[in-house]
This record gives sequence, C-alpha cells and structure tokens, in this order.
Amino acid sequence: MAKEGKFHDAINSRRIPILTLDNKWHKLFTQAEESKEMEKLEKKLNELMARQGKLNSELKDLKKIKQDLMSGIVANMSAAQDESNSKANKIVDESKRLIDETNEKMEDYEDELLELPRQIQDVNKELMLLTMEECYALLKDNTKDIISIGKWIKEMRVELKRRILQKQHMEIVNVEIYSWLQDIFGPDVMDMFDIEYDIEAQKNEMIARHEAIIEERERKKTEQSRGGSAQDTELKEQ
Repeated sequence: MAKEGKFHDAINSRRIPILTLDNKWHKLFTQAEESKEMEKLEKKLNELMARQGKLNSELKDLKKIKQDLMSGIVANMSAAQDESNSKANKIVDESKRLIDETNEKMEDYEDELLELPRQIQDVNKELMLLTMEECYALLKDNTKDIISIGKWIKEMRVELKRRILQKQHMEIVNVEIYSWLQDIFGPDVMDMFDIEYDIEAQKNEMIARHEAIIEERERKKTEQSRGGSAQDTELKEQ
C-alpha cells in the first residue's frame, strides 16, 4: 500500500502524456506482458480519445450548419415580412426550428467535451499506475534472477578453475606414467598393449600453457606499473 501511495504521489505531481499515444509505452510491452486489466484500460482510453475527436468534429459541422441556417434566415427575412409569402415564412420558421435543435446538440456536445478531458486523464493515470506496478514487479523478479544467475556463474567459475587444474594435473600424471612405462618396458611393449601417448606433444602443450600464464602475469604487472606511474605523475603536477 505504501508503494502504491508513492506511485499515486508521483503521478499526481506531474503532467502525464496520454500513454496509448506514446510509442515508448507500447515498446514497454515488448519486454513486459500486458495484463487483461491493462488491456481494458487501454481500450477504454482509446474509446474516450476517439469520442473526443468525434465530438470536436461534429461540433465543427454543427457550427457550420447553424451558420448556413442563419444565412438562410437573413436571405428570406425581407420576403417573410410579407405574410402572403408563405414559402419564405415556412423557410424561416423551419430554419429557426433547426437552429434550436442544433443549439441543443451543440450544448450537449460542449458539456460532454468539458467532462471528457477529466475522464481521459483519470483513466490515463489509472493505466499509468498499473503500468508502474506491472513493470516494478517485473524489475523485482528480474533482479532476483540476475542475482541468482550471478551467484551461479561465480560458483561455476570456481568449479571450472578447479576442474581445469584437475585436468592439467591428470595430464601431467599421464605423461609421467607413460614416460616411466616406456623407459622400463620399451616402446615395443607399449605398442603391444595398444597404448599410444604423444609425450612430446603433451610436454610441449604444458610448457606452452605455462609460458602463456607467465606472460599474462607479466602483462598485468606492466599495466599496473604504468597505471601507478601515471597516478604519481598526476599527483606531482597537482
């Protein structure tokens, strides 16, 4: 509840754009899943926006109709003053009736248009609050998984290092055993037991690996030394 209150305070303290018109809001749900409740709010918000657009358009049309009717009255006013001119009088009377109907519709539309912005903003805020809650929950769940996976990776690195050392030790043992057996029994006897082991290749591989480790250590020492020298220079300049 406290978290929800914070969301409400954050939303009420700023002007929020209409979410369904914001492309970035739609992009959120390429990563998060839009709930049924959010879909209903999105539909309601779109309907209110569409209604607002339709009323503005119809109100504009009604104003044009009213203007045309009033022009018709002015055009027939002189003729209508003659009571014998029933046609002109009929046109004026009908135009006045239509103007009254048009005025009533315009008033209804204007009243609804005054209320729609508040309704749109209320639904938009409700959708924003739900968006924050859904995304916060996803962020929280993802963070838990990130920590868990990070821990697993760390453990696997330790295990991998242990296995590499174990493998290297076994390779050394194999080379030594094969070398001793060959020295004791000779290559012919080893061939009889179908034992093949390239001692030189294994030795060369281990030597190369050892030299690579030494080279990497020296490189790191050199980088650290250069970094320390650069810091010393900066301190002296200061």
